[in-house]
Amino acid sequence: MFERVSVAPEDPILGLNEAFKADTRAHKINLGVGVFKDDHGNTPIMAAVKEAERRLVNSETTKGYLSIQGSPEYGQAVQKLLLGNESQLVEQGRVCTAQAPGGTGALRIAAEFLVRHLGVRTIWVSDPTWANHQNVFQAAGLEVKNYRYYDPASHGLDFDGMLADLQKVSGDDAVLLHGCCHNPSGVDPTIAQWQKIAAALKAQGSAVLFDFAYQGFGDGLEEDAQGLQLLVEQLPEVLIANSFSKNFGLYNERVGALTAVTRDHAQTDAVLSQFKSLIRAIYSNPPSHGSAVVHTILTDPGLTRSWQEELSGMRQRINGLREELVAALKASGADRDFSFIAAQKGMFSFSGLTKEQVARLKDEHAIYIVGSGRINVAGIRSRDMETLCKAIADVL
Repeated sequence: MFERVSVAPEDPILGLNEAFKADTRAHKINLGVGVFKDDHGNTPIMAAVKEAERRLVNSETTKGYLSIQGSPEYGQAVQKLLLGNESQLVEQGRVCTAQAPGGTGALRIAAEFLVRHLGVRTIWVSDPTWANHQNVFQAAGLEVKNYRYYDPASHGLDFDGMLADLQKVSGDDAVLLHGCCHNPSGVDPTIAQWQKIAAALKAQGSAVLFDFAYQGFGDGLEEDAQGLQLLVEQLPEVLIANSFSKNFGLYNERVGALTAVTRDHAQTDAVLSQFKSLIRAIYSNPPSHGSAVVHTILTDPGLTRSWQEELSGMRQRINGLREELVAALKASGADRDFSFIAAQKGMFSFSGLTKEQVARLKDEHAIYIVGSGRINVAGIRSRDMETLCKAIADVL
């Protein structure tokens, strides 16, 4: 029977990583996969994570299963990080959280919930969006449509186009929003724009799902959550899929969560029960180690401070690399204004390079970036900056 099976196409991002590994050129540079790296090209384990792990290894007494929704204490820590320590929504019992295997797992649970329990058939995502969004949503049976977002001419937000498209969304549809550090563009709405987005979505009555994978990588933990917190104050019901891969460096631990903000406590109980039903059918219950690390750090003041300081250092490195990249591109003679890169936020920059130019970077210079032109700024090493910028100038 297996002779009927054809080879699946490679993932546009992870497949690129495999091609990079197979490249034998010593000077190769990988800026495709969205992973933070230090100036030596390593993805470090945060000191707060190592200390939390040490404590867990010394204190844990069992490897028994977690409950279907994961640790309730972990869920509470997640809610405080997303919505604030003094959130009235949490106090009112309007919030529930289920642990998930990474942000991708949270998105898949959310997609299944939208289809099976809200009757949603179409979800609107930004143009462009993370390459895997379409896969996740289509696998759950959702049709994926686009609303305007990025303006190639200004390298900024096409806010008028975005707002016009959101006002066309049906009340039976869902809308996906990036909480901060938009992937792949690095372009985020302002607070004033978030206000108008909230008003448009409230008027349409559509379901709203936040993808919140980069909290702390833009302007700060609290600052990056302002758009999300503004919307949950304006909208009675919101779903939030978050990940700790980036801001805790827990990539291979697959730590995330799906959180729902509901109208009242009765709805909270009903929604969580359906989250649990979906989880039971998909992966039964979540892994323990990564969530225990996050919970240990977020509930210990000393470890929280250590983690926040390290996260701030990562954010400063990314912002510094943006400035360096703009200056180096100018010095390399690139005949294009790349100053917009310094204004973008988070790990990624939507460079404006064409697919043909991206292909030339790989073939002629051993530089790997995503076909859309997305560059992982957080993966640039100082010693590669001049080489990278000269190569970009060449393909331009």
